[in-house]
Amino acid sequence: MRRLGSDFGWLWSAYAASTYGTWLAFGAFPLIAVRVLDSSAFAVSLLEAAGLAVAAVLAVPLGPWVAHRPKLPVMVATDLVRFAALASVPAAHALGVLSYGQLLVVAVVCGTAGITFTAASGAYLKSLVRGDGLLAANGRFEATSWAATAAGPPLGGALVGLLGPVVTITADAVSHLLSAFAVRRIRGGDTAASRVPASGSRAADLGAGWRFVRHDPVLWRLFLNSVLVGGLIMATAPLLAVLLLGEYRVAAWQYGLVFGVSALGGVLGARLSPRLVRRYGRRRVMTVAGWLRSIVPLGLAFTHPGTTGLLTVIAVESALITCMGVFNPIYATERLRRTPQAHTAQVLTAWSVTGRLTQAALMTAWGVLATVVGPLAAITASGVLLLATPLLLPTRRHTRDPEPARPAAAVSRTRRPDGQTAR
Repeated sequence: MRRLGSDFGWLWSAYAASTYGTWLAFGAFPLIAVRVLDSSAFAVSLLEAAGLAVAAVLAVPLGPWVAHRPKLPVMVATDLVRFAALASVPAAHALGVLSYGQLLVVAVVCGTAGITFTAASGAYLKSLVRGDGLLAANGRFEATSWAATAAGPPLGGALVGLLGPVVTITADAVSHLLSAFAVRRIRGGDTAASRVPASGSRAADLGAGWRFVRHDPVLWRLFLNSVLVGGLIMATAPLLAVLLLGEYRVAAWQYGLVFGVSALGGVLGARLSPRLVRRYGRRRVMTVAGWLRSIVPLGLAFTHPGTTGLLTVIAVESALITCMGVFNPIYATERLRRTPQAHTAQVLTAWSVTGRLTQAALMTAWGVLATVVGPLAAITASGVLLLATPLLLPTRRHTRDPEPARPAAAVSRTRRPDGQTAR
């Protein structure tokens, strides 16, 4: 914390507050849809997919907008928007007017604000932390994310059992107020890219992020890999909720416990990631972890009712999340290292928009597939397709990994190019 500075500490605190709130409310929308609104498997998948897709489309013009504005006010504003949207759910529930349509609207608003916040915070992080500090910063974000994943769902499941599903959404809303407060405490300078000339094409500005990614071979392969892996994994999330909560009648607290325990692997992976990179090199560790995270999900094909079925889910999710905990900080750092400051907001927005649109499309497709063949068969199909995704990872001919050729002490003294690191 001291080496990265107090301003990073406040940025980290903002991230921690909102992340813990989000994971405390993990599964709240699907749970409300299933238990309160009696929605079908397709409706639950559509809830997730529509929120992602519409939010992604609305976020497209926000990338250039964020790039040309100070980032801290944007982060505060998006936190306040998410607070207002989420707070409307418990209010409507208390009045007896909560509907599926309102859940859709809230999902869209929070999704759009989340993409905008990510673009702004990633660009600000790049200007705040430079060189070797980026991997350490991303490692802390990753560890915080998985720690929140471990603690939030079990506690959220217990709160849902005692007080109902909307209480965790209330907590999530409050977490964004705390995040906004932490961002306001940052005292360092802000950053904004220079504006495009008046004669420049706004449409061209909108596509700048995608064009930049396409012309960097390493970023392009990371982009394709992350979008497809994220889409295929997320396509099964609502189906797993329907399978466990619906068909297998797993209690809400047990459902939260499954993912809470599994998330401890992410904390372990995030802590191991920098050490593995120092010993084996960035490219090698990213490649191995990338392969493993695409093989492990096939184990969900063996999920079945009862205690052994829950243990199977825990084992598979723990292994998957450990691999993700190792992979994600390296991948996020590589992305920031390779992106100039002026393009960071556009690249992150393009990345988020494409990822969410892909997730939305695959969630919808897998919702239809689950209706035809059942949730477990659809989850298995996703695991089979994931086996091909590591072929998109950057190889030695796309980028060289210089770390193993130098002693660890030399690496720590070498300044890396001022590049990419974004979340």
